[in-house]
Amino acid sequence: MQWLLDILFTATWWTYDPRDRSLHSVLYRGFNLVECAAWCAFGALVLARFLRHRRSPIELAYAAAFVSFGLSDLREAYALQSWLLWIKLANLVALLWLRALVMRRFYPHSKLY
Repeated sequence: MQWLLDILFTATWWTYDPRDRSLHSVLYRGFNLVECAAWCAFGALVLARFLRHRRSPIELAYAAAFVSFGLSDLREAYALQSWLLWIKLANLVALLWLRALVMRRFYPHSKLY
């Protein structure tokens, strides 16, 4: 039972080692850094939309969810651990819920942004 708890909550699946120049390591880290920038950019776009329209403070939480998801990718670029995956899952659920709420309530005509 302890090994299952370790796998689910404390296992480290990958860590960044600057000496490791394998294709997997370079691509994995690079992808996570690019993904971090993309999620933070989405958060900035949502924040800009909020500043333009000021429809609801819920949009601030929506922007923060994007940025926090991006920051979790920044962490993942250095180490991937089980607890981080759980945090990312919770953040993704919150992000999808906030998106549905904001888009349905304040921007029903918009399909993408």
